[in-house]
This record gives sequence, structure tokens and C-alpha cells, in this order.
Amino acid sequence: MAYEILTPAEMSEADRLTIAAGPGDGYTLMLRAGEGIANYLLAHHGDAPAFHVLCGPGNNGGDGYVISRALNDNGASAFVWSNGAPKAGTDAARALADCPLRPRSIEGFAPQPGSVVVDALFGAGLDRPVTGKDAEAIERANQEPVRRIAVDVPSGLDGATGLPLGTVFQADSTITFFRKKPAHLLYPGRALCGDLIVHDIGIRDEVLAAIASRCFENAPGLWRDQLPSPDVDTHKYRRGHAAVFSGGATATGAARLSAMAAARSGAGAVTVLSPGEALAANAAHLTSIMLSRCDHGQDLADFIEARQPTAFVIGPGFGIGEKTRTLALDLLDKASGHFVFDADTITSFKDKPDMLLAATRRLPEVRLVLTPHEGEFKRLFPDLDAEAMPSKLERARAAAARANAIIIYKGADTVIAAPDGRAVINSNGTPLLATAGSGDVLAGLNAGLMAQGMAPFAAACAAVHIHGAAAHALGLGLIAEDLPRAAGSVLASLMETAEESK
Repeated sequence: MAYEILTPAEMSEADRLTIAAGPGDGYTLMLRAGEGIANYLLAHHGDAPAFHVLCGPGNNGGDGYVISRALNDNGASAFVWSNGAPKAGTDAARALADCPLRPRSIEGFAPQPGSVVVDALFGAGLDRPVTGKDAEAIERANQEPVRRIAVDVPSGLDGATGLPLGTVFQADSTITFFRKKPAHLLYPGRALCGDLIVHDIGIRDEVLAAIASRCFENAPGLWRDQLPSPDVDTHKYRRGHAAVFSGGATATGAARLSAMAAARSGAGAVTVLSPGEALAANAAHLTSIMLSRCDHGQDLADFIEARQPTAFVIGPGFGIGEKTRTLALDLLDKASGHFVFDADTITSFKDKPDMLLAATRRLPEVRLVLTPHEGEFKRLFPDLDAEAMPSKLERARAAAARANAIIIYKGADTVIAAPDGRAVINSNGTPLLATAGSGDVLAGLNAGLMAQGMAPFAAACAAVHIHGAAAHALGLGLIAEDLPRAAGSVLASLMETAEESK
């Protein structure tokens, strides 16, 4: 599997490097792209009564002319629609000249039901709304009972952000080249692309070294070999010790979910740090998870000195306010190991984000993972909004650099970002995770992996993927309590695969 995600600019550079290396030229790449898509159309929609190819003035349109010619050569009924010819001397102009079908005015485009509409109007580099006759043609295609296939990205979609620029072609399938782009994975682009096919047009993987992309699709191949594996002579504390802070007597469940997830991740010891008022409630529900009273700073200091935990979770059900802020800052200042700040901890700094960020920037290395959903992200980074920075990917990167922390920017298209610019877009999210307590489980998984020595960025990527895979395995009807056990099964399968690959 190819993990790299390329921005439109990086994809253009991949094309340029490939052309410079020869022996083929830009037209060669266009032929491979167009003919490959035509073969796909004939294989999957060969019984369609007609193919309508919408061609723009640039290279995307050039691909469309090649598609049209290949369909015609194979006996398919194909029609070409355009709103103007390509610029003379371009590869697209050459493709038009080589196409035996003469373009019709896009103003007259009216596809019959059951036909296939191929969108080759504008590619991933579009930076303005589609207007006029082109927009009207897209709207007609979206309204008719036809199969809609987009070339590269649906026209009207920003290839870098996944955001609509106005009218957008609503594709049933999108065929892109060499590597995916952010728009293929970030919402709403992911939904507008439909099924995604990545077609090989002969660009060598070697160009990736020159491009040095820092964005990847989340998949086990990125981090599976870093999953913690216990030594033969290990014991529970050498397998990592995760500590989870509990809320008061009526708010204990979230911490227990986190603790169980940390244990299922493989941590050898997990302790719930509970205020005295909640000891009875926690004790009634915990068996393999240890319990320690923690009412004030000295209790915590004594626990750390005696048990030396290697990771902490604070936030799930803990409460919002000064107490939470003080504890979080004390942990960053005095405790070793790694930290996951989730939910209530993030919200506790909504009026004082600089207080937290100043503390995280003092850390000599990246030891903190922040797990905001959209609302929590806005509380901590109010200036990094969609208006100032439209790309969720770039917002996550900016936040990670500012906080000197790993950011898990949660959502259907969760983005994980590191301060050094690395970023991963997760693609196995599911609406099944939109249930109370799901985020608490994710925080615990993340802490449990870090407690065992997994690097924070890799642990965050692994936790997000395992979380999603567990939900898919459980299916409809899952509740948060189901997730830790299912996550343990997913992790066991990943570990088995890692061992087999050695």
C-alpha cells in the first residue's frame, strides 16, 4: 500500500520530475491516464448506453479527450462536451487534435438516464469556484440518474483542503493518479469523491524522495513495527504503567473506560487515581485495574515516587476548572513519562490557552498528546479557524508546532500531527464511534501504548487506527464498554502480522 498523500503542488512536481527523467513526456503521462480510465469505464460500465465526457481547457480536459478517443476506438457511444478549446501548443490541445470526436458546446449537455458522465473539467489545482456554463453542466449531471466518474478530483473541489469552492461534481467514483491527495480523505471531499481508485501511470516511487512529502494515510504499515512487544523475561511494571485520573463520585465511568483501554493495549499495570469520595464507586467496578487514592498534590507525588508511572491520562470525566488546570500544569512540570490531555483538561484552558501552551513548549521533547474534537480545538486554538486556515490538515500541523505536542484532531477525518510537520489522515473512521465514552477509550489506548515505550506520534496513529478498526469489528449497536476488548483483539492481530513479516 502507498501511504504518501501529495498536495496538488507536490503531484505537479512528481509529473515534472518524471517528464524530466524521460523517456516519456507530458503527453505520454496524459495518454496513460486517459487510456487507463477508459479501460476502467469499459470494464465496469461497458453496458452503459452512452458516455458523456465533460472536458475543460487544461490537462484534466486533455485526459478527457484521450478517454473519449479510447472509448470511441472500442466501439462505445461517446460524446465530448466543452466550453472552449485548450491553449494552442499544450498537451491538452494535442489530445484534442488526436481525438476523432468533435466537442459539442457544454451548454447543450443533457445526459440520458443510465449513461455515464465523466468529469474532466478541472483538476486538483483548481483555486476558484466553477461558474457559468460549466457550473450549470455540473448541476445537470448531479441531478440526473446517471453514473458520475471524476478524473483526479471532482470539479469544484479544492484538492488541498477537500472543501467545495462552490458547485461541485458529486462523483460516484473518482480515479486519481500515483498517490491520493488531501481532498480524497478530508471531508466533505471524501464523500464527494465516492469510491476512490488510484491508477498507475508510470510515475516511479523514487520521485517521492525529492518531493519529501510529510503527509500520509494512516495504516498499520506506518507504525506496526513500532508496536510494543514484551520481552520473555518481562514483568508488569517493565511492560509500562499507565495512570488515569478519575472524576468525583458521580463521574467515574470515563476514567475506567480509559483505564481498561490502556490495559487492553498491553500496558502491564494500570492505576485509576481516584479522589476519596469516588473510591467506593471505582472499587466496585475494578478488578484487574489498580486503584489509588489521590486527593491532593502530596498523594500524587507519593504515588509517582513509589510506582513511577510511564504515562498519564487526565481529562475523561475529571471536571472543568482551576483544579484541572493546576494538576495538568503540575504534571507537565514535575512528572516524567508521557501525557494524554483529553476532554475536560482541554476545555479547562479555554480562557487561558497560553498558560498551557507555555508549559508544553518548555518540555525538552514531545511528551504530550492533545485529543481535541472540533469544539475543543477552537477553545485551545481560537485563531486557527477554518476562515483563517481552511485546511484541517494545516490547522492540525500549526497547532502541533505551537503546542510542541502531538495533536489528534478528531472527527470523521481525524488528523494526527506532530510538531516537526509530519501528519497523518485517518481513513477508517466510522459513525459507530459517535457514542458516549468512545473518546475516553481512544485516550486510554494512546496512553497505554506510550506507557510501553511507543513514540508519541506512532502511538497516536496506532491508537486512532485501532480504535476505528475495533468499531468496524463490533458493528451496529456497539457501546463504549465494548471497545477496549475489541481493540485488544485488533492489536493482537496486528502483532501477529508484524511477527510473521519479520
